[in-house]
Amino acid sequence: MTAWLEWARGPAFIFAISFMLMGMIRHVVLTIWEMHRTLRRAGDKSLPLRQLTLATLKWLFPVGKIRNQLIGSVTSIIFHVAILIVPLFLGGHIALWSRGVGISWPAIPNALADVITIIAIIATVALVAQRLGARATRALSRFQDYALPVVIAVPFVTGFLVMHPAFNPFSYAAVMLVHVMSGNLVLVLMPITKLSHAALMPSVHYASELGWHWPSDSGSRVAVTLGKEDEAI
Repeated sequence: MTAWLEWARGPAFIFAISFMLMGMIRHVVLTIWEMHRTLRRAGDKSLPLRQLTLATLKWLFPVGKIRNQLIGSVTSIIFHVAILIVPLFLGGHIALWSRGVGISWPAIPNALADVITIIAIIATVALVAQRLGARATRALSRFQDYALPVVIAVPFVTGFLVMHPAFNPFSYAAVMLVHVMSGNLVLVLMPITKLSHAALMPSVHYASELGWHWPSDSGSRVAVTLGKEDEAI
C-alpha cells in the first residue's frame, strides 16, 4: 500500500496536474483565438467593454439572483467557494504541490479547513437534491450533472476521514489512497468536463457578445446559401 501511495502522490499527481494545466491552457488559448478571429471578421468591431465586465462580475457573484432563487444561488456560491479553498490552501495539499511542482504558499488552519470541508460536503448533497427536486433543472440535466458533484465530494469525505482517524472505520492507508486518487481524477476531469468553466467563466460574456457581431458580408452569404441572391431585400 505504501508503494501505491507514493505512486499516487508522485507520478500520478504530476500527470494529473500537468494534464489539467495543459488542458485549461488549451481552452483559454483557443477561446482567445476564436474571439480574436471573430472580432477581426466582424462588421461591427465595437464592444461595450464596461457593460460586459459588469455582466461578468454579476455572473461570477450572482447577488441579484439570490432574491429570486435564494436556496439555489446561496448553495451554488458556497459550493464553488468551498471546493476551491480547501484544495488550494490546506497545508498537506500545499506540501504536495511543493513536492510535485516546486511552489508553495501560506496555508489555512486545519480547524478552518475542517469547517469548509463539512460545508462543501453538505453543499454537494444540497445541489444534487435541488437538481433532482426541480422539474426544470431535472429536465435539462445530464449524467455528468449528477456524477461530477459526487466525484468532487469523494476527496472531501476521504480527506476528512484521514484528518480525523476517530471517525474513520476503514484502513488509514486505503482511505488516503482513495483520497489522493480521487483528487487526481478531479484534476484530470477539469479540462474535459463542465469543470472547465473554472477557466472559461470570465470570458463567456465577451464570447457571447462577439458571437452576434456578424461579418459585413454575412447577409449576402446567407442569401447565396438559400438560393435567394437574385431577390431584392
